Amino acid sequence: MKRITIKDLAKYLLLSTSTISRALVNDKNIHPDTKKKVLEAAGKLGYKPNPTALNLKYGQSKNIGLVVPEMITPFASKVLRGIQNILYPLGYRIIITESDENPLIERKNLQLLEEFNVDGILINLSHETHNEDLYQQIMDRGIPLVFFDRIPGKSLDASRVVVNDHIKASLMIEHLIDTGRKRIAHIMGPSTIRNSAERAAGYQRILTKHGLFDPELMIQPEGITFEDGRNAAIQLLNKKIGFDSIFAFTDTLAIGAMNYLLEQNIKIPDEVAIAGFSGTELATIVHPQLTSVAQPLVQMGEAAAGLILEKIKDSEALSRTIVLDAELIYRASTR
Repeated sequence: MKRITIKDLAKYLLLSTSTISRALVNDKNIHPDTKKKVLEAAGKLGYKPNPTALNLKYGQSKNIGLVVPEMITPFASKVLRGIQNILYPLGYRIIITESDENPLIERKNLQLLEEFNVDGILINLSHETHNEDLYQQIMDRGIPLVFFDRIPGKSLDASRVVVNDHIKASLMIEHLIDTGRKRIAHIMGPSTIRNSAERAAGYQRILTKHGLFDPELMIQPEGITFEDGRNAAIQLLNKKIGFDSIFAFTDTLAIGAMNYLLEQNIKIPDEVAIAGFSGTELATIVHPQLTSVAQPLVQMGEAAAGLILEKIKDSEALSRTIVLDAELIYRASTR
């Protein structure tokens, strides 16, 4: 069945399309009788408004772009839940894109979202500097960007939502030392993102303070998947330098390493304690359950959504950085 349009209503009522449009959006300058006539005809003919067309007419698409490195783990989905908590009640829709940790794919996704005329973009970047020129160009063209978790350099004037990676990583290393660990390995994150460097710096600072730092115990995997965590554990064992614990950039890396060590009949935590950094359910569905720095991911999404609304409402609004608290949750993998 053919979709009934404003033109069909105009033809049926012998009115102009502009009059029909204004009646449908409750324009105060439309006579009540005319509005009543239009609404009755719309119901009779089965007219359904096209929200995208109406929003574009009034300067908004009511679409928000979301760019994330991956949707495999629950991390992005929990942040998305927070974003939806704020934006869905206001009539916004979320267009989700995945960069697969590739800045070139991220670039294409950003360009696609710009073509979709989104009102704003929320992004967890895949590389700190690679697309900084495009971030600036998009903002210069009037589409605000808000960064969360992984953020660009300070030179880019944009709002951000983060946790204090350095401090929380430091506290986790202190915990491992308090449990008697002296040979703490670190499975690092990508060298191209800021929070990876911050967590590594926290790790190194505390171990140096206690006279325990050994650069041989820092492992740089190729990526941040379970398989990369597994391969990092293989590297550590092949080095034959001895380690009694692991602190990993993410829970995913930590679990990949833990699974391999268990396959090798290495007891956790008796022989090797393991801790991660994320805040997803993954930490609780493995055995033993994983000690982790739990980021408030739903709250992160809510905060990012609030910041993008500020920029949509007022393009001149000052950029803000929101630093959320993360909780260290001690579980069986380090006890």
